[in-house]
Amino acid sequence: MITSFNDRITTGQVTVIVANAIFGVGILTLPRTATEKVKTPDIWISVILGGLIAMIVGVIMVKLSQQFLGKTFYEFSQEIVGKWVGVLLSLLIICYYFTACGFQIRALAEVLTFLLLEGTPKWAIIMTFMWVGLYLIIGGMNPIARMFEIILPITVIFFMIVAFLSFKIFEIDNLRPVLGLGVIPVLKGVQTTGLSYTGFETILFLLPFMKEPKKAVKAVLMGIALPLIFYLTTVVMVIGALSVDGVVTRTWPTLDLIRSFEVTGLIFERYESLLLVIWIMQMFTSFTIFYYGAALGLAQLFKKSIRPCMYGLLPVIYIIAMIPKNINDMFKLGDFQGNVALYLFGLLPLVLLMISRWKVSKHGEKS
Repeated sequence: MITSFNDRITTGQVTVIVANAIFGVGILTLPRTATEKVKTPDIWISVILGGLIAMIVGVIMVKLSQQFLGKTFYEFSQEIVGKWVGVLLSLLIICYYFTACGFQIRALAEVLTFLLLEGTPKWAIIMTFMWVGLYLIIGGMNPIARMFEIILPITVIFFMIVAFLSFKIFEIDNLRPVLGLGVIPVLKGVQTTGLSYTGFETILFLLPFMKEPKKAVKAVLMGIALPLIFYLTTVVMVIGALSVDGVVTRTWPTLDLIRSFEVTGLIFERYESLLLVIWIMQMFTSFTIFYYGAALGLAQLFKKSIRPCMYGLLPVIYIIAMIPKNINDMFKLGDFQGNVALYLFGLLPLVLLMISRWKVSKHGEKS
């Protein structure tokens, strides 16, 4: 067992962690990246299909992990494919996690310097959030889960308020015709939208922390369903307000949507700052859970205490965050990370599940 009794988390907390891990840069960039691929108003269909695929892959991951209760992927992968191959696969996932940390925190710095803290050095923003993230994860899984439980309801409430306020500039004609160019454009967008759901793979190391691991399927499905609703609402509102042609020319179309309307007489008249604060919290949650996953992997792989691994990863994450020279390089890093996730989490769990099932059946026949 890798966890103490006091570090156990509930099914609801796992749902919240999975949902928060998925939320990130996607809420701001998904409408543009998906529109560039699909080039029709049917992106909302691609979002739904991407979410359904993510749910299927999530269930496969849970079924794989449930065969090795009390162990994370870093431990049971070696039982399935042998020590050296298992170590290699674990190292790949650890590298993915800390690369994702670097990307998330660089995207955070880019948006903040562009909209809120103009002229502030990126390194100052990055280092501040890194140290705050470190402070949170040192406490273990329980403080992480409790922090996420505070952030998610705030996100849901304020996001829905802002989304529905944008109805005043929404045009349903911008979403027509449905399937005007057939199904092919929709299928082209599935890969892009599917990659926006990356984060649910955290279940590979979350399941041993669960008080009731048998309910992990429910937790993953609910954890993916919430971002699906968010992404669907975001895409429909952004395309409906700005049109397909208007979205592809904007770097942060969701923020541009919020900036394009005012509501007088309320507490706030402009809402992009409010959305930005919520989004910063979500970026922080994604960063911290990936950070913890990478540190936990190193600790288990090399049989060391987790705390030195947390400190050791700080300079690595900082270097990765500072590698992109500009925002275009940052998006290239995000695309690379997404493509790696496609193979690492889209295909690998299924292959490992098939091998483990084959080994069990073979062992049963021998006995």
